[in-house]
Amino acid sequence: MLKKISVKLIFVVSITSILIIGIYSYFNVKSQSEVLLSEVERHAHQLSETVKNSTRFDMLFNQRDRIQEIITTIGKDKEINAVRILNKEGMITYSSHQNDIGHMLDKNAESCYVCHAEDQPISKLEIKDRTRIYKPTDDSPRIMGVINPIQNEPSCYEAPCHAHSSESTILGVLDVTILLDDVDEQLRANTVREIIFAVVSITAIGLLIGFFVAHWINRPVKELVNATNQVALGNFNYSIDKLGNDELGILGDSFNKMTKKLEEMRQQIFQSDKMASLGQLAAGVAHEINNPLTGVLTYSSYLLKRTKDNPEMQEDLQVIVRETMRSREIVKGLLDFARQSAPKKNKINVNEVIERAFKVVTNQLKIKQITLNTELEKDLPNIVADANQIQQVMLNLLLNAIDAIDKKEGIITISTSEISLSPKGITHIKHAVCPKNHSLLDPEYKLEGNSTIKLKVNANGTEGFINLDPIYGRNKNYFGITVSNKSTVELSCPQCGISLINSGKRCPDCGGPVYRIPIPQKGFLEGCASFKDNWQEWDFVDREGNKKFIEIKITDNGCGIARENLNKIFDPFFSTKGQKGNGLGLSVIWGIMDNHNGTIGVTSEVNVGTTFTLRLPEY
Repeated sequence: MLKKISVKLIFVVSITSILIIGIYSYFNVKSQSEVLLSEVERHAHQLSETVKNSTRFDMLFNQRDRIQEIITTIGKDKEINAVRILNKEGMITYSSHQNDIGHMLDKNAESCYVCHAEDQPISKLEIKDRTRIYKPTDDSPRIMGVINPIQNEPSCYEAPCHAHSSESTILGVLDVTILLDDVDEQLRANTVREIIFAVVSITAIGLLIGFFVAHWINRPVKELVNATNQVALGNFNYSIDKLGNDELGILGDSFNKMTKKLEEMRQQIFQSDKMASLGQLAAGVAHEINNPLTGVLTYSSYLLKRTKDNPEMQEDLQVIVRETMRSREIVKGLLDFARQSAPKKNKINVNEVIERAFKVVTNQLKIKQITLNTELEKDLPNIVADANQIQQVMLNLLLNAIDAIDKKEGIITISTSEISLSPKGITHIKHAVCPKNHSLLDPEYKLEGNSTIKLKVNANGTEGFINLDPIYGRNKNYFGITVSNKSTVELSCPQCGISLINSGKRCPDCGGPVYRIPIPQKGFLEGCASFKDNWQEWDFVDREGNKKFIEIKITDNGCGIARENLNKIFDPFFSTKGQKGNGLGLSVIWGIMDNHNGTIGVTSEVNVGTTFTLRLPEY
């Protein structure tokens, strides 16, 4: 319990509150005590002056009875302990208590010590120094006494009824003592109130802090701990509800992003493991399945010829032959996919490679009565490539075109040409990072088989994501939110949130902000961040100028590909052929073209046809 951060925080705040409120209450009570005693002292001094002035005339004429009567009358006040006049020898000559008259005072007693302890005459003492507070006994209330000296005036030593010498300075003192029991009672009441105030305040502060700590800290921390435990158990899909806009809320959002990335990485690792397993499986399949399949296909074909007179058996054997051949194609696709090794490049003539591929599919073309038109440009320069892999690309595309044609008068056209192109529209951005080196590529959203560049966008307070086209200058971007021409756009890294805006540059076309994306070892990609135009600049690539390519186009008038499937056809195991395909052919083609630094694109219209465009660089 004591290890919890909320308990520690409440404990520290409570101790701090006790110290602050305790010190405040102590000084507050002390201040009130000083104020009350000062007021009583002032009142006692005023009373002393009043008695002194009231008896002055009677003292001049030595009217002792009147003086005693005045003192007795004043002494009847319940707050006054005693009113006494003492001569300079310390004898009580007048007193509100008749029994005290004629007694000598002990100058060392507590009631007298304050004044007589000073090393100067009483007439020179300040009023505060003539005041003393004492207790006659331990059980009696406190008493405040104020000594007021009766000085020898000319009217005293010149009066006919007195025999005072003019050399005397002090004739006696007027001592007024006041009971402080009411004052002490009020001080006790104030102290009790301060203690109650302190206890209530500390309790209230503790409860409030406990409530807000539980709401703002304890609950979010519990949720974070629970989420961490869930992730530790392997539940990467666990997400934390919005915890607020403070640091813990940001931490919760970061946790959700982290788990999402972990899940993506786990899926990628799983996919990589799956591909590795497929490679191992394919190697085993080549030895363990191909031979038995060949035997099944051979004997079933042989039996098919021997049972011409048995239609029922022929039908069953045809199923065996067909499914066996389909199994061999699946095995071949797995092997091709697993064998995407580094190309062994040499100088080759593309037209010769294509002609070799024609010869392999000649029978299929005849069987389906498909016309093959060739428009191969003569005198094409040789390129550096792997002839076997390029032939595999041609074969797969030709076979796909043949499978797509399910009507008479099918036509496949293949053409080659040499072209010179600007880097814009053809250069594939294979790596993109933020200034903190976080990858910006999004394998979940691909465009023609290429991972897009994912950016976080804030447009007029609305947050979302934009997936940029990975082909430089093409601008087939996907917008997760609406970005209008009047939007104020901020682009940042989806992982760390660092800004990708180049504050020192404006778009030359529209004057809007410019994003700046680092491309490892290849400079920076810049573009219009307001997306009002298609301006993009990649200085590293632009400096290289136009590039020459061998362009190959394969066109068929088959069934075509639905628009929603165009971005998926290069994904492994995605197929539009149903049970006829395994979904590996185009992914193998894409991998080969990528290894040759080439590109592959596709345009298609349902029931009209499909065109695949391949470009291989000359170098």
